[in-house]
Amino acid sequence: MNSQVHDENHEPTDTVAQTDATADASTEQGQSVTQEMVDAAQTQAQEYLEGWQRARAEFANYKKRVERELKDSHSNASGNVLKDILPAIDDFERAMTNVPPQLKDDPWVNGVSMVLRKLNKVLDDYGVVVIDPTGSAFDPSRHEAIGMEDSESVASGHVTTTVQKGYILGERVLRPALVRVAN
Repeated sequence: MNSQVHDENHEPTDTVAQTDATADASTEQGQSVTQEMVDAAQTQAQEYLEGWQRARAEFANYKKRVERELKDSHSNASGNVLKDILPAIDDFERAMTNVPPQLKDDPWVNGVSMVLRKLNKVLDDYGVVVIDPTGSAFDPSRHEAIGMEDSESVASGHVTTTVQKGYILGERVLRPALVRVAN
């Protein structure tokens, strides 16, 4: 009977040992599955982070590009309007240079002169620079040659006369200066 008890005790001990071994195996399996899941989640999180960072950089670049295009568009629109005003300014300047001496103090002439000053102020406010290249080297990107002439006072390839002033807005030439160039 003692041996049966021992056997009975032995069976439960074996069963407990088997249960412990099974539990250990399932715990190891659970840990390895859990570790695999953690690794997969970390990999996925890293992919999401990289995707988010890429999207954020792309959005920042998009925003800069749109701002630059908007600024360029505004500058082009302003330039086009200012370019359309230039012939009127030329006409006012010609009118003011040809005022007869007896009309210099006439109120109407003074009013026309004020209109010209206001138009020139608009150009200044927008940052338009006048090109009057008399005496400087001919630059085909800013000047338009309408003729050549002999000159002893100006070196060859330099502007002798500015027939019509040019205008620049930033880096953009609104209108090239019409010039005569020395031979």
